[in-house]
Amino acid sequence: MSEKKLMLGNEAIARGAYEAGVKVSAAYPGTPSTEISENIVKYDEIYCEWSPNEKVALEVAIGASMAGVRSLASMKHVGVNVASDPLYTVSYIGVSGGLVLVAADDPGMYSSQNEQDSRAVARAAHIPVIEPSDSAEAKEFIKYAYDLSEKYDTPVMFRTTTRIAHSQGLVELEDRCEPIDIPYVKNVAKNVMMPGNAIKRHPVVEAREKQMAIDGAEFPINRIEMNDTKIGVITSGIPYQYVKEALPNASVLKLGCVNPLPKQMIIDFAKKVDKLYIVEELDPIIEEQVKSWGIECTGKEILTIQGEYSTNLLKKAILGQELSIEAKADVPVRPPILCPGCPHRSTFYTLNRLKIHAAGDIGCYTLGAVAPLSVVETTVCMGSSISTLHGMEKAKGKDYIKDWVAVIGDSTFMHTGVNSLMNMFYNQGTGTVLILDNSTTGMTGHQDHAATGKTLKGEIVPAIDLYKLCHDGIGIENTRIVNAFDTKELEKALKEELAKDAVSVIIVQAPCALLKSNKPKPAFHIDTDKCKRCYMCMKPACPAITKADDGTVSINATMCNGCGLCEGQCKFGAILR
Repeated sequence: MSEKKLMLGNEAIARGAYEAGVKVSAAYPGTPSTEISENIVKYDEIYCEWSPNEKVALEVAIGASMAGVRSLASMKHVGVNVASDPLYTVSYIGVSGGLVLVAADDPGMYSSQNEQDSRAVARAAHIPVIEPSDSAEAKEFIKYAYDLSEKYDTPVMFRTTTRIAHSQGLVELEDRCEPIDIPYVKNVAKNVMMPGNAIKRHPVVEAREKQMAIDGAEFPINRIEMNDTKIGVITSGIPYQYVKEALPNASVLKLGCVNPLPKQMIIDFAKKVDKLYIVEELDPIIEEQVKSWGIECTGKEILTIQGEYSTNLLKKAILGQELSIEAKADVPVRPPILCPGCPHRSTFYTLNRLKIHAAGDIGCYTLGAVAPLSVVETTVCMGSSISTLHGMEKAKGKDYIKDWVAVIGDSTFMHTGVNSLMNMFYNQGTGTVLILDNSTTGMTGHQDHAATGKTLKGEIVPAIDLYKLCHDGIGIENTRIVNAFDTKELEKALKEELAKDAVSVIIVQAPCALLKSNKPKPAFHIDTDKCKRCYMCMKPACPAITKADDGTVSINATMCNGCGLCEGQCKFGAILR
C-alpha cells in the first residue's frame, strides 16, 4: 500500500522531481520557489546547489540535460527574467535528458517587486507550460513534464503561484524511477547556436509547438468536466479550485498544459456551452488566444488582471452575488520593520544621521526605505543599486552623488551586484558602495551562498572573500571592512570615502540576528533613575524598545539581541546589560 502525506506544493514538486529520476537541480532562492530546493536536498540521489543567480542555475540544468540526465532549475518569476538569455536559446537546442524550469509567479506581490505572468515569457520563447492546481497535481504533473520534455525535445516551464507553492494537499508517494542516462553524442548543428544553426532550428521549434497543440487534446492533464451547459469555464492552476467552489454546476475545461493551447479541444468545448468564461490569474494569456480564434467568451471584462482571485470574486463577477463579509478582527497593525539586532538598522541609522541617500536593492535591507530610517530611495531589481548610482553620476556629475551611496546585500552582490561594480570601476565612475554582509541570504530564509563557505548540501567549502574580490580581483583600492555596530567607525568611513573622487567599497559586516550560529548577547535593560527621556535610543526604531503612555522607556528582554546599538545612543549611561 502506497504512503500518503500532506505536502506543500513546493515539497510536492521536489518529491515529483525525485520520483521522475532527476539527477541535477540548481536554483537561486526566491519566494515563492525557495522550498523546492530545500526539500530536494533531502534526496541523496539528486545533486543540488544554490547557484549565484538564476541564469547560472538554468545553464547548469542545461548542461546536465546535454549530458543525458533529467535536470531541474527553480526560480521565482523575476528570476526567469535573469535566466531569459539561456531560456530562449535552449528552446531552439532542445534537450537530451528532460529539462524542466519551475517558474513561481507571485499574484498579489506578497514578496515581489512586480506581478509578472511567466506564461507570456514561455509563449515568446516557444516552450510548453504545465500548471498544476494542487499539491497532488504538482507532484504528478512535474513527472509528466519530463515525459513531454523528452518526447517533444523541448525544455518545459512548470508554472506555479504563491498559493500553490505554500498550501498543503494530500500527496501519494511513489517509488523513484531511474531513467537510463542518454549517451552524449556530439551534435554541433543542434547544440551550438551560431546563426547558421539557429536558423535551421527555428522551424523545428515551430513544428514542435504546432504538433503539441494538436496532441494536447490527448494529454491526460487537459480534461473536460461536463455538467450544466449554461455556463462553461476554461481555467487552469489555482483558479480551478475557485471555479469549482463558486460554480459547482458549471462545465469546466481544466488545462494542465497552458501553452500551447489545444485549439480543437477548446473549439469543441465552446460549442457545447451557452456562455463561456475564461478564468486565469494575471494576464489574459488564454483569453486573447481563444478570442483570436473567433470564439465568443468573457474574461478580463469582468475579472481583474491584478492580484489573486478568490471564490467570492468569481461569485460576484459571474453570478452577481454580493457576499456579506464578516468584519475583520480589530488587531494592531504590524508595520514592516527590521528585526531586533539586525545589522542593517545600525547602518541605516548612521546614514540617516549623516543625511545620506541610498540607492537600494532587493533584500531585507529594502526596509530601509520606510520610516523612521527612510534612507533607501530607489529599488529596481537584484544588483541594480550600484548601476543606478552609476547612472545618476554619469547623468548629473560627481557632485550630484556626493551624499549618495549604493547599498546591497552579500548574496545580492554575488548574484548580479558584482557585475555592476565591475561596470562602475571599468567606466571610471565615482561612487561609494556599501555591501551589507550579514553572512546569509536573509529575506528568503537564510540560505547559503558562495561567500558563506557552505553549500546547499551543508558541505563546508572555501568562501569567496568579498574584500579580496573587490580589492584584489577588481582592483578597487578604496575597499575597507567595518563592523556594522561600530557606528563611529562607520561614520568615519562614510565621510572619508564619499570625499574621494573614485569608486569605494565599504563592506559592513555583522551576522544576521536570526542565524543559528549567531549567539545573542545578554539583553539590555533601562535604569529608569538614569534615563532622561531624551528618546535617542528609540531613533533607530528597534522594535524591542517601547515607550509607555507615561513616557517611560523599556526594553523587551525576550526580543533584545544585545546588539548594543541603543547603548551607543544613550549619553547618560541608562542602558545597561
